[in-house]
Amino acid sequence: MKYILVFACLSIALCLAAPAPDAEIVNQVSDVNADSYSYKFETSDGTKQEQRGSLKNLGPEDDALQVAGSYSFVDQDGQTHTINYVADENGFQPQGEDIPQL
Repeated sequence: MKYILVFACLSIALCLAAPAPDAEIVNQVSDVNADSYSYKFETSDGTKQEQRGSLKNLGPEDDALQVAGSYSFVDQDGQTHTINYVADENGFQPQGEDIPQL
């Protein structure tokens, strides 16, 4: 359980550091519990991120952190890029138009 709290705190800290110098946070919500967390934010430059995580029981003495989320940003040409992802015992699994399919 202490790992999820540490991970959630690190994630929130990274989110606060993420906006470009000229961007301001216009919306931010977070919720941290003993066995799960969630957060989301949006900045004035169109960047958005949200994530939720929870502990998944893999056996009598084995838990894994299961995370799902997305992030998006607007490039210099005004095009929005979005990545959706899952991270669990099978690794990081991103999906989006900008990620080549193998």
